[in-house]
Amino acid sequence: MQEIGLKPSENGLDKVGINKVAQAYWNLTPAELVEEAIKNNEGTVTDTGALMCDTGKFTGRSPKDRFIVKDGTTENTVWWGDVNIPISEAQFDGLHQKMIQFLADKKVYVRDAYAGADKTHRLNLRVINTKAWQNLFCYNMFLRPDKYKLKGFNPNFTIICIPEFEADPAVDGTRQSNFAMINLTKKIILIGGTGYAGEMKKGIFSVLNYLLPEEKGILSMHCSANIGLENHDTAIFFGLSGTGKTTLSADPKRGLIGDDEHGWTNTNVFNFEGGCYAKVIDLTREKEPEIYDAIKFGAIVENTRFQEGSRSVDYENKEVTENTRTAYPIHHISNAVSPSVGGIPKNIFFLTCDAFGVIPPIQKLSKSQAMFHFISGYTAKVAGTEAGITEPQTTFSACFGSPFLPLHPTKYAEMLGKKMEENDVTIWLVNTGWTGGPYGVGSRIKLGYTRAMITAALDGTLNNVGYRTHSIFGTEIPMTCPDVPSEILSPRETWKNDKAFYAKANELAIAFNKNFEKFKDFANEEILSGSPKENHSFK
Repeated sequence: MQEIGLKPSENGLDKVGINKVAQAYWNLTPAELVEEAIKNNEGTVTDTGALMCDTGKFTGRSPKDRFIVKDGTTENTVWWGDVNIPISEAQFDGLHQKMIQFLADKKVYVRDAYAGADKTHRLNLRVINTKAWQNLFCYNMFLRPDKYKLKGFNPNFTIICIPEFEADPAVDGTRQSNFAMINLTKKIILIGGTGYAGEMKKGIFSVLNYLLPEEKGILSMHCSANIGLENHDTAIFFGLSGTGKTTLSADPKRGLIGDDEHGWTNTNVFNFEGGCYAKVIDLTREKEPEIYDAIKFGAIVENTRFQEGSRSVDYENKEVTENTRTAYPIHHISNAVSPSVGGIPKNIFFLTCDAFGVIPPIQKLSKSQAMFHFISGYTAKVAGTEAGITEPQTTFSACFGSPFLPLHPTKYAEMLGKKMEENDVTIWLVNTGWTGGPYGVGSRIKLGYTRAMITAALDGTLNNVGYRTHSIFGTEIPMTCPDVPSEILSPRETWKNDKAFYAKANELAIAFNKNFEKFKDFANEEILSGSPKENHSFK
């Protein structure tokens, strides 16, 4: 432990204007942080040794309260709008000064860390927290420098996270009292008014999504990645929440590179993080043994509750939120590779949970189709996932991670197309949702079938089968796959009514094209040619 004095030259925090705090504890071990969290009444230990904490009012990110400072650096490079909301330099500076003053009599926990497993492209991070459990979260989620490298550590980016500090919207220019604010010029992220720890990890992800493509020509990706234990082939999985991104990448027959954020250079794919942040609602050892067993000492579980009369987590409990989560260091996964780096991928999977039952379980995309579907980032929400949803709703998130993209989505899509061409990469669109009819009529595609199809794509089996062309989406559907009934491969064959199938498929195609209207003026002809072809006779 290290206690801060009052001299700026001695405290190591003066680079971001912090000249006085009551105490500062630097780079504490997980055991020390758990001890501090319990002493501060921040959490409780579960029967597996994990630390259970609540995030307070906010149990998820608040995208409408995330801001980027608009200045000479960002004015003409950031994709401004609903995703990237501008705030002035003066408003940032005013809030920054208020936070510095707030910390003057507070105890803080400071962590030095890395973002980026590739040493040549990593960011040095410094995180300043008022909550011990959030500092443990950062220990788990970011990469951990060797102890000897901490002396003289020089951060490229600093996060100041104070959940108990609230903004005054009338004065500070925020929408409400909570905020996450990124200054790409001063290299500082300010977070306040929210206890949701994921704001820190996604703040740094947004920074990398700006810096890596712009400065280094590296494609930053919201995806999971794994690698074959024998062939050392890298696979990438894109997908929005609920599509199976974490589940399908946690394959016991393959090594885990990472579950959420990666960069693709000219020579490799590398994890940005040092841990995993997985949903745990309805978690069981039978369904997801790797994740279940990773929740041990050092891990955190957020917004969960105990089974009555015990210290065992009740993973079915939705009392606080459906977005219950765990954060643990990646080495808690037994088959995680170290360092978290793989080669150039040969297969990429776009995962969608299609609640309309018209997307095939697996289909091969051309380059133009891949770029179109990448920008679209489609899945569907079903009844019960959110308040007010009573029937399936189409959901689109550009590049499968719209809230974290400072640049225009076409920038990332064009980079993907270029890499796909240069490296002879095959991209597959995989439906983990419904077949035989929409949600409420059809049935969910079995996880065993999905795993069999992905295995067949990875081992090359699908290179030697016949294909048919989807009449609306124009994609290539394999006619056979080992361990998967042939009729499952064609969604039309699983429907009882051909007319109803084509009407629903056309309805989805129209939704795709309508969503793409906002990108049309920035997309090249190759991307536009990948769109589905509407059949007006089914309108």
